[in-house]
Amino acid sequence: MAASYVFLAGASRGVGREIVRCLVKQSLPVKVLLRSETARAELEAMGIAIALGDALNLAEVEQAMQDEPIEAVVSTIGGLPQDGQRADYLGNKNLIDAAVKAGVQKFILVSSIGSGDSVAALPPQALQALSEVLVEKEKAEQHLMASGLTYTIIRPGGLKSEPATGNAVLTPDPTVAGSIHRADVAELVCRCLQSDRVNNRVLSAVDQQMLYGQSEFERVEV
Repeated sequence: MAASYVFLAGASRGVGREIVRCLVKQSLPVKVLLRSETARAELEAMGIAIALGDALNLAEVEQAMQDEPIEAVVSTIGGLPQDGQRADYLGNKNLIDAAVKAGVQKFILVSSIGSGDSVAALPPQALQALSEVLVEKEKAEQHLMASGLTYTIIRPGGLKSEPATGNAVLTPDPTVAGSIHRADVAELVCRCLQSDRVNNRVLSAVDQQMLYGQSEFERVEV
């Protein structure tokens, strides 16, 4: 992957920022899509290539992927609506469509436990609170699976901001739930970039020490 870039959307905060740190540590060339200049100076100081653009604007996303060869795309975008539009589906749809056009080899989407068939893993009150965003995330997952791209969908559990524990695991079992630190999600994402074992799979990500229920389930080594 040395000659091509990892393209990251969502790098300004949270899991995305942790993924940037992980990729830089591995000396991988990284290009990030930023909606505003806020994090630009800090990321450029880390040696990151910057493309300004809004994921909700397909033309801007396509332009951002045109200048350098892109080996893989990682998206962690989502959260609060911008101007009434959530990026969870539309932003990710634009990233996926642009990745197809750019001939990208692999797309890793960071989604959420509770999306798709992992709906059974969450208690009713959590589902009620998150229902709107989970619908959008599931639509993004479905669009990626239908895109023809090689994909990995990672669904983290409840996110915490403490340092990595090293206890995070990936499982194809959609009934597993638990918490996980953002830095551990980032480590898993970086390992998945280099692993064919996770190609075209949907996996939940939890910390083995922070499970909500069963501790016996299938784990995927990366």
